[in-house]
Amino acid sequence: MEDQELEVKFYVANFESLRLRLLELGAQEVQARTHEMNLRFDTPEGELTHKMQVLRLRQDTAARMTYKGPSESKDGVRVRQEIEFTVSDFHAARRLLGELGFFVAMIYEKYRQVYDLDGVSVTLDEMPYGDFVEIEGPDTERIRTVNNLLGLDWDARIMESYVVLFNRINMELDLGFRDLIFENFVGVDVSLEALNLKPADL
Repeated sequence: MEDQELEVKFYVANFESLRLRLLELGAQEVQARTHEMNLRFDTPEGELTHKMQVLRLRQDTAARMTYKGPSESKDGVRVRQEIEFTVSDFHAARRLLGELGFFVAMIYEKYRQVYDLDGVSVTLDEMPYGDFVEIEGPDTERIRTVNNLLGLDWDARIMESYVVLFNRINMELDLGFRDLIFENFVGVDVSLEALNLKPADL
């Protein structure tokens, strides 16, 4: 299938050590630390969510429209169809989706820094509930090679999306809010128990 995304995700305890390791390995920074604002759209009936599909409008270094299909696990990595392209006007794209009958079902944000290591993308994501690294590459073998170079525990990989993790936390802590934004998490202590995760870098 065209436009496939192959990746694994890990929760990490020490971003700085991981960043230093990337530099030691000769990784090149391809995106400086950048704030992301994401709008996730759905129909009033929740059709996209029911079909495990994602329609997203993102603002970071550019405005980007993204479609993601249902995900599956293949050879230990997360695989899903992804179609992404830039749009010239974030606000016009948002209005267009509204006119087509979609509404903003959720807002989520993060800070993201991206490195390239031997043709594999290593992304450092600061989420409102913790720090994560994503490794995305053309095949499982190259993803695992970079994982081993970084010294991460392969068995600690996460197959769920950030939104699924958020929904788990929301239920566990009874947070009662819809949007995954930093402002909502001020004063909220998200434990490893609530995340049900273990750091891959320990």
